[in-house]
Formats: sequence, structure tokens, C-alpha cells
Amino acid sequence: MARGRRPPAGGGARSGLTVQVHGLERLVERLREMPDEIQTVMRRVVRESAIDVQRETLLNVRKDTGKLQRTLDIRYTNDGLKAEVGWFERDSFYAAFQEFGTKSIPARPALGPAIEGERNRIRDRLIAELNQALGE
Repeated sequence: MARGRRPPAGGGARSGLTVQVHGLERLVERLREMPDEIQTVMRRVVRESAIDVQRETLLNVRKDTGKLQRTLDIRYTNDGLKAEVGWFERDSFYAAFQEFGTKSIPARPALGPAIEGERNRIRDRLIAELNQALGE
């Protein structure tokens, strides 16, 4: 990888492409204390957001062999209240090279921009879903 640039730690450790959200475990604990109806809404929002991140990443990821498109996956944990989108297979390690670049390969980020885009949308999505569930 290019000097001074490292992929974020956590999640899809084999490829090195992950995003960590600090405070998420505490949020998940608090969500579990909420009524079942709210938890159902949260699970739906997490699922829809993860699918949108995956879809947008697939549109922008390098398509030379198609391997990165075929192996981009979503993993759900914490009863569906947490999702990880990324490349989790050992032989998809080169996704980090595409995302962050190397000395000889310019960075062509796909996952990072998709996550950033969803970060801007998830709040509105959550508010809309909660308003609908609560009949407001």
C-alpha cells in the first residue's frame, strides 16, 4: 500500500476493508431495551442501508475479473441490528489495493464513498420509518 496510508481496522480483517462505528455496541444495547416494533424498524433500516451500500459499491467497484463484484457481501450481527458490508473472503485481499491504492495502482475507492453517501441518508431513512411505524 502507499506509504502512510492504511485501511481502517476491524470487520473484514482478511481484506483489510472495514469501517468501525464507535459506540455502536452501546447503541445496540439501548435499542434492545426498546419495544419490539421499534427494533423491527431498526432492523429494516439497517438491512436497507446495508443493501444500498452494497448496491452503490457494486456500481463503482473495479470490474476487471468480476471477482470483487461477486464477493462483496453483507454480514448481519446483533440480531440484525448491525451490518458489515465488505470483502470477507481471504482471496479478496486485493480489494484494499483498489480502495486505497498502492505505489503503482491509483486508489479507486468504491466502498468508502458508498458508506459516506449512506451516512448522509440513514438519519432521514430512520426518521421516516419510525414516523410511519408510530403513525405520525
